[in-house]
Amino acid sequence: MLAGEFYNASDEQLLSERMYARKMTKCFNESEKENKIEILKKLFGSTGEGIYIEPNFRCDYGSNIYLGDNFYANYDCTILDVCKVVIGKNCMLGPKVCIFTATHPLDAELRVSGLEYAKPVKIGDNVWIGGSAVINPGVNVGNNVVVASGAVVVKDVPDNVVVGGNPAKIIKKL
Repeated sequence: MLAGEFYNASDEQLLSERMYARKMTKCFNESEKENKIEILKKLFGSTGEGIYIEPNFRCDYGSNIYLGDNFYANYDCTILDVCKVVIGKNCMLGPKVCIFTATHPLDAELRVSGLEYAKPVKIGDNVWIGGSAVINPGVNVGNNVVVASGAVVVKDVPDNVVVGGNPAKIIKKL
């Protein structure tokens, strides 16, 4: 799965890991402020200093999420971390941002068989992703990037640009 190969999402170990993530995110979403960082540090692969996530937060596993220093995610963030999601330092996510690594085969027969695969996502330093933006599987977002609200990012984004639209395109160089 982490290598981007086909896997069966109904695998016992994967089901167990997803159930653990659901329990942890439920605790996070319902907890008082004092416990939140402690829960995230147990759930995620790694975290930097100065992270803050508003509820409700959702993820598949949590263990495949790696956050840099000074990370902020606004309300209703979803990260489907079937593969690695690496987010650099000084990054902000607007409300309802979705980051997806999980994907499905294009071939209908293979897709209905239940097999899935994933592609990692990497987001650089000093990135601001506006509300309701979607980062799709396999995308790399460069440093110092602004992703406009509602953008659907389907291709890699170079450093120092603003992207927006569906599919997202470069609007401006910074």
